[in-house]
Amino acid sequence: MNTTTTVTSATQSTGKWTYKDFVWSLSLFGTAVGAGVLFLPIKAGAGGFWPLVILALIAAPMTWFAHKGLARFVLSASNTDSDITDTVEEHFGKTGANLITFAYFFAIYPIVLIYGVGITNTVDSFLVHQFGMESIPRWLLSGALISLMTAGVVFGKELMLKATSAMVYPLVFILLALSVFLIPDWNTSMIETSPDWSTVPLIVWLAIPIIVFSFNHSPIISQFTKSQRQEHGEHAVVKTDMITAGAAMMLMGFVMFFVFSVVLSLTPEQLTMAQEQNISVLSYIANVHESPLISYLGPIVALAAITSSYFGHFLGAHEGLVGLVKSIKSRSCSSC
Repeated sequence: MNTTTTVTSATQSTGKWTYKDFVWSLSLFGTAVGAGVLFLPIKAGAGGFWPLVILALIAAPMTWFAHKGLARFVLSASNTDSDITDTVEEHFGKTGANLITFAYFFAIYPIVLIYGVGITNTVDSFLVHQFGMESIPRWLLSGALISLMTAGVVFGKELMLKATSAMVYPLVFILLALSVFLIPDWNTSMIETSPDWSTVPLIVWLAIPIIVFSFNHSPIISQFTKSQRQEHGEHAVVKTDMITAGAAMMLMGFVMFFVFSVVLSLTPEQLTMAQEQNISVLSYIANVHESPLISYLGPIVALAAITSSYFGHFLGAHEGLVGLVKSIKSRSCSSC
Protein backbone atom coordinates (compact mmCIF):
# COMPACT_ATOMS: atom_id res chain seq x y z
CA MET A 1 0.00 0.00 0.00
CA ASN A 2 2.82 2.40 0.95
CA THR A 3 4.75 1.46 -2.17
CA THR A 4 1.72 2.17 -4.37
CA THR A 5 1.18 5.53 -2.68
CA THR A 6 4.85 6.44 -3.15
CA VAL A 7 4.80 5.52 -6.85
CA THR A 8 1.56 7.48 -7.39
CA SER A 9 2.91 10.60 -5.66
CA ALA A 10 6.17 10.33 -7.62
CA THR A 11 4.22 10.15 -10.89
CA GLN A 12 2.09 13.15 -9.92
CA SER A 13 5.14 15.21 -8.97
CA THR A 14 6.81 14.24 -12.24
CA GLY A 15 3.74 15.44 -14.15
CA LYS A 16 3.92 18.90 -12.56
CA TRP A 17 5.55 21.74 -14.46
CA THR A 18 8.57 23.15 -12.58
CA TYR A 19 10.94 26.05 -13.13
CA LYS A 20 13.69 23.61 -14.11
CA ASP A 21 11.40 22.20 -16.81
CA PHE A 22 10.84 25.75 -18.04
CA VAL A 23 14.63 26.32 -18.19
CA TRP A 24 15.05 23.13 -20.21
CA SER A 25 12.26 24.22 -22.59
CA LEU A 26 14.08 27.52 -23.04
CA SER A 27 17.31 25.65 -23.78
CA LEU A 28 15.57 23.51 -26.41
CA PHE A 29 13.95 26.66 -27.81
CA GLY A 30 17.32 28.44 -27.86
CA THR A 31 18.99 25.54 -29.67
CA ALA A 32 16.28 25.61 -32.35
CA VAL A 33 16.18 29.38 -32.83
CA GLY A 34 19.30 30.12 -34.83
CA ALA A 35 20.27 32.06 -37.90
CA GLY A 36 17.77 30.01 -39.93
CA VAL A 37 14.86 31.81 -38.28
CA LEU A 38 16.10 35.11 -39.72
CA PHE A 39 15.79 33.64 -43.23
CA LEU A 40 12.61 31.66 -42.56
CA PRO A 41 10.09 34.44 -43.40
CA ILE A 42 11.73 34.99 -46.80
CA LYS A 43 12.11 31.33 -47.72
CA ALA A 44 8.75 30.11 -46.35
CA GLY A 45 6.79 33.23 -47.33
CA ALA A 46 8.07 33.31 -50.89
CA GLY A 47 5.50 30.67 -51.88
CA GLY A 48 2.61 32.87 -50.75
CA PHE A 49 0.46 33.38 -47.67
CA TRP A 50 -1.74 30.29 -47.83
CA PRO A 51 1.09 27.77 -48.27
CA LEU A 52 2.64 29.45 -45.22
CA VAL A 53 -0.59 28.80 -43.27
CA ILE A 54 -0.39 25.11 -44.21
CA LEU A 55 3.24 24.99 -43.09
CA ALA A 56 2.31 26.58 -39.76
CA LEU A 57 -0.37 23.94 -39.16
CA ILE A 58 1.98 21.02 -39.78
CA ALA A 59 5.09 22.53 -38.13
CA ALA A 60 3.97 22.05 -34.50
CA PRO A 61 3.08 18.33 -34.63
CA MET A 62 6.05 17.64 -36.89
CA THR A 63 8.44 19.34 -34.45
CA TRP A 64 6.98 17.75 -31.31
CA PHE A 65 6.56 14.17 -32.55
CA ALA A 66 10.05 14.09 -34.08
CA HIS A 67 11.85 15.31 -30.96
CA LYS A 68 9.61 13.35 -28.60
CA GLY A 69 10.36 10.20 -30.61
CA LEU A 70 14.10 10.87 -30.48
CA ALA A 71 13.94 11.39 -26.70
CA ARG A 72 12.04 8.13 -26.25
CA PHE A 73 14.61 6.34 -28.40
CA VAL A 74 17.40 7.48 -26.06
CA LEU A 75 15.28 6.41 -23.06
CA SER A 76 14.94 2.92 -24.56
CA ALA A 77 18.55 2.08 -23.60
CA SER A 78 18.97 -0.39 -20.76
CA ASN A 79 21.79 1.63 -19.17
CA THR A 80 20.63 4.82 -17.44
CA ASP A 81 23.90 6.60 -18.37
CA SER A 82 23.56 5.89 -22.10
CA ASP A 83 23.49 8.73 -24.59
CA ILE A 84 22.29 8.46 -28.19
CA THR A 85 25.51 6.84 -29.45
CA ASP A 86 25.34 4.14 -26.75
CA THR A 87 21.65 3.55 -27.49
CA VAL A 88 22.32 3.17 -31.22
CA GLU A 89 25.05 0.61 -30.50
CA GLU A 90 22.75 -1.33 -28.17
CA HIS A 91 20.00 -1.59 -30.80
CA PHE A 92 21.96 -1.83 -34.06
CA GLY A 93 25.28 -3.37 -33.08
CA LYS A 94 28.77 -1.94 -33.54
CA THR A 95 28.74 -1.76 -37.35
CA GLY A 96 25.34 -0.06 -37.50
CA ALA A 97 26.31 2.21 -34.63
CA ASN A 98 29.50 3.32 -36.41
CA LEU A 99 27.59 4.22 -39.56
CA ILE A 100 24.81 6.07 -37.73
CA THR A 101 27.21 7.86 -35.34
CA PHE A 102 29.38 8.89 -38.30
CA ALA A 103 26.34 10.34 -40.07
CA TYR A 104 25.11 11.93 -36.82
CA PHE A 105 28.43 13.71 -36.23
CA PHE A 106 28.86 14.98 -39.79
CA ALA A 107 25.24 16.14 -39.94
CA ILE A 108 25.82 18.42 -36.94
CA TYR A 109 29.49 19.45 -37.17
CA PRO A 110 29.13 21.59 -40.34
CA ILE A 111 26.33 23.54 -38.61
CA VAL A 112 28.74 24.31 -35.75
CA LEU A 113 31.19 25.72 -38.31
CA ILE A 114 28.40 27.74 -39.95
CA TYR A 115 27.47 29.27 -36.59
CA GLY A 116 31.15 30.06 -35.96
CA VAL A 117 31.32 31.98 -39.25
CA GLY A 118 27.92 33.56 -38.63
CA ILE A 119 28.74 34.97 -35.21
CA THR A 120 32.07 36.33 -36.49
CA ASN A 121 30.33 38.15 -39.36
CA THR A 122 27.58 39.45 -37.05
CA VAL A 123 29.95 40.85 -34.40
CA ASP A 124 32.31 42.32 -37.02
CA SER A 125 29.41 44.06 -38.81
CA PHE A 126 28.01 45.32 -35.49
CA LEU A 127 31.36 46.79 -34.39
CA VAL A 128 32.02 48.42 -37.76
CA HIS A 129 28.56 49.81 -38.62
CA GLN A 130 27.03 50.55 -35.22
CA PHE A 131 30.15 51.56 -33.25
CA GLY A 132 32.32 52.86 -36.10
CA MET A 133 35.30 50.69 -35.12
CA GLU A 134 37.94 49.20 -37.38
CA SER A 135 37.54 45.52 -38.23
CA ILE A 136 39.35 43.24 -35.81
CA PRO A 137 41.51 40.61 -37.60
CA ARG A 138 39.18 37.68 -38.34
CA TRP A 139 41.50 35.04 -36.88
CA LEU A 140 41.59 36.94 -33.59
CA LEU A 141 37.86 37.80 -33.49
CA SER A 142 36.67 34.33 -34.50
CA GLY A 143 39.15 32.64 -32.17
CA ALA A 144 38.02 34.76 -29.20
CA LEU A 145 34.29 34.32 -29.90
CA ILE A 146 34.45 30.56 -30.52
CA SER A 147 36.69 30.07 -27.46
CA LEU A 148 34.21 31.96 -25.27
CA MET A 149 31.24 29.96 -26.57
CA THR A 150 33.08 26.64 -26.29
CA ALA A 151 34.20 27.47 -22.74
CA GLY A 152 30.53 27.82 -21.80
CA VAL A 153 29.99 24.16 -22.72
CA VAL A 154 33.33 22.80 -21.47
CA PHE A 155 32.89 24.23 -17.97
CA GLY A 156 29.65 22.33 -17.45
CA LYS A 157 26.07 21.90 -18.62
CA GLU A 158 24.69 23.91 -15.70
CA LEU A 159 26.63 26.99 -16.79
CA MET A 160 25.60 26.39 -20.40
CA LEU A 161 21.93 26.05 -19.41
CA LYS A 162 22.06 29.29 -17.40
CA ALA A 163 23.81 31.14 -20.22
CA THR A 164 21.40 29.81 -22.85
CA SER A 165 18.31 30.61 -20.81
CA ALA A 166 19.71 34.08 -20.06
CA MET A 167 20.15 34.73 -23.79
CA VAL A 168 16.79 33.26 -24.75
CA TYR A 169 14.88 35.76 -22.58
CA PRO A 170 16.04 38.82 -24.58
CA LEU A 171 15.77 36.79 -27.79
CA VAL A 172 12.10 35.98 -27.12
CA PHE A 173 11.43 39.57 -26.06
CA ILE A 174 13.10 41.07 -29.14
CA LEU A 175 11.36 38.66 -31.53
CA LEU A 176 8.04 39.57 -29.90
CA ALA A 177 8.88 43.29 -29.92
CA LEU A 178 9.85 43.23 -33.60
CA SER A 179 6.69 41.28 -34.46
CA VAL A 180 4.54 43.88 -32.69
CA PHE A 181 6.61 46.74 -34.16
CA LEU A 182 5.72 45.57 -37.69
CA ILE A 183 1.95 45.33 -37.04
CA PRO A 184 1.22 48.90 -38.31
CA ASP A 185 2.79 47.89 -41.64
CA TRP A 186 0.58 44.84 -42.11
CA ASN A 187 -1.21 44.82 -45.45
CA THR A 188 -3.41 42.41 -47.39
CA SER A 189 -1.26 42.14 -50.52
CA MET A 190 0.06 38.68 -49.56
CA ILE A 191 -3.43 37.41 -48.68
CA GLU A 192 -4.98 38.80 -51.84
CA THR A 193 -2.37 37.15 -54.03
CA SER A 194 -4.03 33.87 -54.95
CA PRO A 195 -1.56 31.01 -55.35
CA ASP A 196 -1.60 28.42 -58.09
CA TRP A 197 -3.16 25.65 -55.99
CA SER A 198 -1.76 22.97 -58.30
CA THR A 199 1.76 24.00 -57.20
CA VAL A 200 0.97 24.41 -53.47
CA PRO A 201 1.88 20.78 -52.56
CA LEU A 202 5.28 21.25 -54.22
CA ILE A 203 5.81 24.60 -52.47
CA VAL A 204 4.95 23.10 -49.09
CA TRP A 205 7.16 20.06 -49.73
CA LEU A 206 10.16 22.21 -50.67
CA ALA A 207 9.63 24.50 -47.66
CA ILE A 208 9.51 21.64 -45.09
CA PRO A 209 13.35 21.37 -44.85
CA ILE A 210 13.47 25.09 -43.99
CA ILE A 211 10.91 24.58 -41.20
CA VAL A 212 12.80 21.52 -39.95
CA PHE A 213 16.12 23.39 -39.88
CA SER A 214 14.59 26.41 -38.16
CA PHE A 215 12.79 24.33 -35.47
CA ASN A 216 15.44 21.61 -35.06
CA HIS A 217 16.82 21.07 -31.56
CA SER A 218 17.76 17.40 -31.94
CA PRO A 219 21.49 17.89 -31.13
CA ILE A 220 20.70 18.68 -27.49
CA ILE A 221 17.94 16.04 -27.10
CA SER A 222 20.34 13.25 -26.12
CA GLN A 223 21.95 15.15 -23.24
CA PHE A 224 18.57 16.55 -22.21
CA THR A 225 17.03 13.06 -22.13
CA LYS A 226 19.99 11.61 -20.24
CA SER A 227 19.65 14.34 -17.62
CA GLN A 228 15.90 13.70 -17.24
CA ARG A 229 16.39 9.95 -16.76
CA GLN A 230 19.11 10.47 -14.16
CA GLU A 231 16.77 12.78 -12.25
CA HIS A 232 13.37 11.10 -12.75
CA GLY A 233 14.23 7.46 -13.49
CA GLU A 234 11.35 5.48 -14.99
CA HIS A 235 9.14 8.60 -15.04
CA ALA A 236 11.50 10.39 -17.46
CA VAL A 237 9.18 9.68 -20.41
CA VAL A 238 6.49 11.89 -18.88
CA LYS A 239 9.00 14.68 -18.35
CA THR A 240 10.59 14.53 -21.80
CA ASP A 241 7.18 14.47 -23.49
CA MET A 242 6.07 17.44 -21.43
CA ILE A 243 9.21 19.55 -21.93
CA THR A 244 9.49 18.86 -25.68
CA ALA A 245 5.80 19.82 -26.01
CA GLY A 246 6.51 23.08 -24.16
CA ALA A 247 9.44 23.84 -26.47
CA ALA A 248 7.30 23.10 -29.55
CA MET A 249 4.55 25.45 -28.33
CA MET A 250 7.09 28.19 -27.63
CA LEU A 251 8.56 27.80 -31.09
CA MET A 252 5.15 27.96 -32.71
CA GLY A 253 3.98 30.89 -30.62
CA PHE A 254 6.99 33.19 -30.98
CA VAL A 255 8.67 32.13 -34.22
CA MET A 256 5.55 31.75 -36.35
CA PHE A 257 4.13 35.03 -35.03
CA PHE A 258 7.41 36.64 -36.11
CA VAL A 259 7.24 34.94 -39.52
CA PHE A 260 3.62 35.97 -40.15
CA SER A 261 4.25 39.52 -38.93
CA VAL A 262 7.19 39.92 -41.31
CA VAL A 263 5.36 38.37 -44.26
CA LEU A 264 2.24 40.51 -43.72
CA SER A 265 4.35 43.68 -43.46
CA LEU A 266 5.94 43.11 -46.88
CA THR A 267 4.60 42.74 -50.40
CA PRO A 268 5.23 39.74 -52.68
CA GLU A 269 7.63 41.89 -54.70
CA GLN A 270 9.63 42.83 -51.61
CA LEU A 271 9.87 39.20 -50.51
CA THR A 272 11.12 38.26 -53.96
CA MET A 273 13.70 41.06 -53.83
CA ALA A 274 14.90 39.96 -50.37
CA GLN A 275 15.25 36.40 -51.65
CA GLU A 276 17.29 37.56 -54.63
CA GLN A 277 19.59 39.60 -52.38
CA ASN A 278 20.09 36.53 -50.13
CA ILE A 279 20.11 38.57 -46.91
CA SER A 280 18.38 38.02 -43.59
CA VAL A 281 14.90 39.45 -43.21
CA LEU A 282 16.06 41.85 -40.48
CA SER A 283 18.70 43.28 -42.79
CA TYR A 284 16.11 43.79 -45.52
CA ILE A 285 13.58 45.38 -43.14
CA ALA A 286 16.29 47.68 -41.79
CA ASN A 287 17.06 48.77 -45.36
CA VAL A 288 13.37 49.32 -46.16
CA HIS A 289 12.44 51.11 -42.91
CA GLU A 290 15.80 52.76 -42.25
CA SER A 291 14.98 52.28 -38.60
CA PRO A 292 17.84 52.73 -36.10
CA LEU A 293 15.90 50.49 -33.69
CA ILE A 294 16.03 47.54 -36.10
CA SER A 295 19.63 48.29 -37.10
CA TYR A 296 20.64 47.75 -33.44
CA LEU A 297 18.18 45.01 -32.54
CA GLY A 298 18.98 42.94 -35.65
CA PRO A 299 22.58 42.11 -34.70
CA ILE A 300 21.54 41.49 -31.08
CA VAL A 301 18.88 39.00 -32.19
CA ALA A 302 21.36 37.28 -34.50
CA LEU A 303 24.03 37.19 -31.76
CA ALA A 304 21.69 35.66 -29.17
CA ALA A 305 20.21 33.21 -31.69
CA ILE A 306 23.55 31.99 -33.04
CA THR A 307 25.16 31.66 -29.60
CA SER A 308 22.30 29.67 -28.08
CA SER A 309 22.16 27.41 -31.15
CA TYR A 310 25.95 26.94 -31.04
CA PHE A 311 25.70 25.54 -27.50
CA GLY A 312 23.15 22.90 -28.45
CA HIS A 313 24.88 21.86 -31.69
CA PHE A 314 28.29 21.75 -30.02
CA LEU A 315 26.90 19.29 -27.48
CA GLY A 316 25.58 17.08 -30.29
CA ALA A 317 28.84 17.25 -32.28
CA HIS A 318 30.91 16.53 -29.16
CA GLU A 319 28.71 13.56 -28.33
CA GLY A 320 29.06 12.14 -31.85
CA LEU A 321 32.84 12.64 -31.82
CA VAL A 322 33.18 10.90 -28.45
CA GLY A 323 31.09 8.00 -29.80
CA LEU A 324 33.38 7.66 -32.84
CA VAL A 325 36.53 7.75 -30.69
CA LYS A 326 35.11 5.13 -28.32
CA SER A 327 34.25 2.90 -31.29
CA ILE A 328 37.76 3.22 -32.78
CA LYS A 329 39.36 2.51 -29.39
CA SER A 330 37.23 -0.57 -28.79
CA ARG A 331 38.02 -1.87 -32.30
CA SER A 332 41.78 -1.36 -31.83
CA CYS A 333 41.66 -3.04 -28.41
CA SER A 334 39.81 -6.07 -29.81
CA SER A 335 42.37 -6.43 -32.61
CA CYS A 336 45.14 -6.43 -30.01
